[in-house]
Amino acid sequence: MRSSVRTILSFALFLCAVTAIEPVDENNQDYGSSEEPVTAFLLAISMIGVSEIGDKTFLIAALMAMRHDRLLVFSASTASLVIMTILGGLIGRTFTTLIPYKYTLFAAGILFLVFGYKLVLEGLEMPKNAGIEEELAEVEEEIAIQDINHTLHESEEGTVKDSNKYAKEKTNGVFTKFKDFTSRYISGTWIQIFTMVFLGEFGDRSQISTIAMASGSNFTYVMLGACIGHAICTGVAVIGGKLLASKISMRTVTLGGALSFFIFGFLYVYEAFLN
Repeated sequence: MRSSVRTILSFALFLCAVTAIEPVDENNQDYGSSEEPVTAFLLAISMIGVSEIGDKTFLIAALMAMRHDRLLVFSASTASLVIMTILGGLIGRTFTTLIPYKYTLFAAGILFLVFGYKLVLEGLEMPKNAGIEEELAEVEEEIAIQDINHTLHESEEGTVKDSNKYAKEKTNGVFTKFKDFTSRYISGTWIQIFTMVFLGEFGDRSQISTIAMASGSNFTYVMLGACIGHAICTGVAVIGGKLLASKISMRTVTLGGALSFFIFGFLYVYEAFLN
């Protein structure tokens, strides 16, 4: 299921790249015409919140913050999530140039309702004391594999650096300062975290929800709200995400998320009928 979603998203990204995003006809498709910008902004933050807490990318940030500098983890995770949010928004925006606005609203509403129904089924199957042990173990295993690969890569680079150390000593002072800056904030660890979060988010529930909201709401405010929502969730993750995730009930979070998606779905279907 996850692989099929990623295939669809890959096709959508390609479609977004080759499709010119034309101005919207104000008589037919007025973005945000029946939804206030502040409402779209708050809905986007809420959607990200209910989708990300306890999710794989949330756990990646939480676990990596226990091993590395929190600011480094926060910047890498947030940058990755913001890029994925923008990509999702562009996909949703492209759909509105191909499909009438009313139908994109209706499709977005149906998508939210399907997600809500799926979450209800998952939540009801979970025991009341269900935690995140299985997901946490999976993320820890993935991080361990990434650490091994990263260590091997650094050892290979070390050999090359030793052979060229005399040439590098001639580097001027400005370049050295820039190198020191990038080695701290754009280091191999930063790239590792960025990549893990990027791949974990691709095809995730929050990204698909962002696509749906961007296709049927005020685009700018949805993007802003989604990015801020990701930043807030990532901040919570790096500060005390593992402790928080271990204390909450995944059944409660899942059913709460289902309720939120049902609300989003009904709002979008209702707006579609108004248009």
